[in-house]
Amino acid sequence: MPQEEPKVWYACYGSNLLKERFSCYIGGGRPANAKRVYPGCSNKTLPEKSKGITINGELYFAKSSKTWSGGGAGFIQSDFDKNIKTLGRMYLITQQQFIDLVQQEIKFEGDFDIDLKHVIKNRSLDMKNNSWYGKIIYLGEDEDCPIFTFTNEDYLKDEINSPHEFYLKIIIEGLKETYTMTDEEIETYLKNKEGIKGFPIEDKLPQLIKG
Repeated sequence: MPQEEPKVWYACYGSNLLKERFSCYIGGGRPANAKRVYPGCSNKTLPEKSKGITINGELYFAKSSKTWSGGGAGFIQSDFDKNIKTLGRMYLITQQQFIDLVQQEIKFEGDFDIDLKHVIKNRSLDMKNNSWYGKIIYLGEDEDCPIFTFTNEDYLKDEINSPHEFYLKIIIEGLKETYTMTDEEIETYLKNKEGIKGFPIEDKLPQLIKG
């Protein structure tokens, strides 16, 4: 009987909070209102399960994403603080699916691999490839499976940018799908994030949440 491939948790905090959007990374396809088609993983089996997770890195929005019509993309600061609580969701997938996921996120073509044991040992890995999400972070374990997320190697304080309404709406729907939150709680969670606070999108939050 073939040995089962090791499982890992992929922890996300942006648009992948919404299961339908994340499924494009696994099965391939174009998310609603996005401008990019994803090839998917070599193994297109959907996640075995998912659950909420609190990440101690502050969520913010930066850069200009072609996928989301020039709006800012979600990142977390990698200098963690136990007082910071970013609401995430983690999916139980295979180790190779996670590697395929990272390859799609960093848009790397060709042979690609990650030594996840090295990531666990060192708590993180900077891939040094100038990609937006070139830092993999080990967040611990759950149900005897390691948890990984990724973000930028740096805090992009000089590239703060407001997310497009389509992108932010997906995050809102993902929060509703993952957590039992009132509209007011979602607004409180998002309104002070860099890229939202002080931008026109802040005034649109109540409408986006209710819609």
